[in-house]
Amino acid sequence: MTTPRYSKTLLTTAVALLAVGGSTAHAQQDVNLKLAYAQNSQPVKDALAKFGELVEEKSEGSVSVTYFPDSQLGGETELVEMLQTGAVDMTKVSGGLMGSFSPLYQVFSMPYLFDDQEHFRKVMNDQSIMNDVYQSTKDQGFVGVGWYDSGQRNFYMADTPIEEVSDLTGKKIRVMQSQTAVDTMELLGASPVVMAQEEVYTALQQGVLDGAENNEFALTTARHGEVVDYYSLDGHTRIPDIILISNSALESLSEDQREAVMESIRESTEFQLDEWAEAVAEAREQIKNEFDVEINEVDITPFQEAVQPMYERLKDNPEQHALYEQVKELSNN
Repeated sequence: MTTPRYSKTLLTTAVALLAVGGSTAHAQQDVNLKLAYAQNSQPVKDALAKFGELVEEKSEGSVSVTYFPDSQLGGETELVEMLQTGAVDMTKVSGGLMGSFSPLYQVFSMPYLFDDQEHFRKVMNDQSIMNDVYQSTKDQGFVGVGWYDSGQRNFYMADTPIEEVSDLTGKKIRVMQSQTAVDTMELLGASPVVMAQEEVYTALQQGVLDGAENNEFALTTARHGEVVDYYSLDGHTRIPDIILISNSALESLSEDQREAVMESIRESTEFQLDEWAEAVAEAREQIKNEFDVEINEVDITPFQEAVQPMYERLKDNPEQHALYEQVKELSNN
């Protein structure tokens, strides 16, 4: 599948919209951006490293990046707070977390929002949609400047595969600390259990949980495949990762440097999408062959029907519902 590309016009628009304050005319000066991130899969780490290489090249050495990787400075919530205080200049966090800072981001956690990967990427590359989302945190001291793919979240279970909605009835399923995730599981008949990711392996092993939901790397990198037998590809959410920069860091850049940053983020996203697709294919082979976990496809139509009340409730929030309508306008169906 061909990855969508930003046009030059959209790139120029994005740079203009990201301007903080008045004029974008700054004297060119060397800028070092402090970029911190939490634990991540290798494709994300590689893409963030690629961003640093690209921006230094495109800015002719006037913009460099210093990294604080793998939760050295804290988890994602702490990193956003550090962004607000100026302790770091950039970070990459889950779009699920961003729902705590802007209601617009909550739409991306809605179940079965996207038809497929193509629809997802089309939306994320549409600046007419994403600029409003990115700018929605500007008054909190930071804005979004790009995105990475974090895959689709699927169910993985200890004893039985998920093939029908009824297979989830009464099952204790670990979810993120997200009301949307809790509501989704309840409408599907499961018993959601909010739990930190680092506790999931032991909880599955001891039978505290019947299953969990996440992308392939939870089974391989986190080795949850050692304590489950089934991975069911229902793809109930495709929540993007979001790249953030502080207003103050953005202000410190000249117009040319901003354009270099935006171009580098765009190209690092293209790089990450290719890396991610390869890594997911390898992870699925590892899930089957190394962990002996059965992977099954799922007819998602009954699952989509079960969660429709969430979309009815979305109408009570006009701003969120308008974003949802924009997303659906790009649907292939």
